[in-house]
Amino acid sequence: MAPITRRFLQFGMAVHVLVYRLSGGQLLNVDDHIVLLTTVGRKSGQLRTAPLYSVRDGEAYVIIGSYGGSATHPAWYHNLQACPRALVTDQGLILPVVAEIADGAEYERLWALLTVDNPNYLRYRERTTRVLPIVRLRPA
Repeated sequence: MAPITRRFLQFGMAVHVLVYRLSGGQLLNVDDHIVLLTTVGRKSGQLRTAPLYSVRDGEAYVIIGSYGGSATHPAWYHNLQACPRALVTDQGLILPVVAEIADGAEYERLWALLTVDNPNYLRYRERTTRVLPIVRLRPA
């Protein structure tokens, strides 16, 4: 991803997080189920927050590291690999979670769940050669 694109994306995400927090998740969340994922930066040790589309699977939240079809995984995914404990903010509710990376049949089941509601992921998968990671965030 080009540096200017990355900076624009980071700025957009920061604005989204701010609006989400100020509105309690009511704005910028009309048709999609957006949650805030807060992870511990694997290099900095600082808290990092990203707005992400999610679907529910029982009590768990399911997210995907599409990064718009970029050639690299998003930073939050690397952070979860280093420390699977995180926080999900869902319209004002803050929930501690543990990340589980899906694979095999579970991956395929969750892929179908994600793409039914958000077919954009089909296009993102076509843009890249990497496997888009799917993560279940179960309550801790």
